[in-house]
Amino acid sequence: MPVEWTTATEGAPAEPGAFSHARGRPFATARIWPHRSMPLPGFAVLMGFTFCMILIPTIPLLGTPVFWGLLPFVMGAVALLYVLVMRNYRDGELVEELTVWSDRVALVRHNPRAPDQQWEANPHWIRLSLHGDRGPVRNYLTLRGGAREVELGAFLSPEERAALHDDLDRLLKRLPA
Repeated sequence: MPVEWTTATEGAPAEPGAFSHARGRPFATARIWPHRSMPLPGFAVLMGFTFCMILIPTIPLLGTPVFWGLLPFVMGAVALLYVLVMRNYRDGELVEELTVWSDRVALVRHNPRAPDQQWEANPHWIRLSLHGDRGPVRNYLTLRGGAREVELGAFLSPEERAALHDDLDRLLKRLPA
């Protein structure tokens, strides 16, 4: 699952404070990212395979004027595949970071081509909801706190959202009052 939890070890906070633990060490941090179905070595294989398959029908045309008419379109198809797959990789750089302190929960979504989006709420007033079939997608996961409701893990599969809901629900129930 593309979720990495980092939990704090027991001990004194890094910076003691009378009312807030927000400057100290968080209880837990979750880093959530989209699943990558094709790693970079697979991308190199795809590009090589596509180039070889496009060459098969053009090799008999070598030395003819038709080859030179076809060449820009063949190379354009390979270049377009390269550009679109690289765009997909850049879009996959999306990351959500959920940080939980005793008195605050912060969610930061790092978008690849847009400014970061931030949300904060008090963990004791947060309502964590997993909408089975009622949301726009199956197992729609939301956090409501304050006047705003945010979606968590929009790019995860329904099973991964359900597992993230269970982990986060357990964590929020363990927080000290």
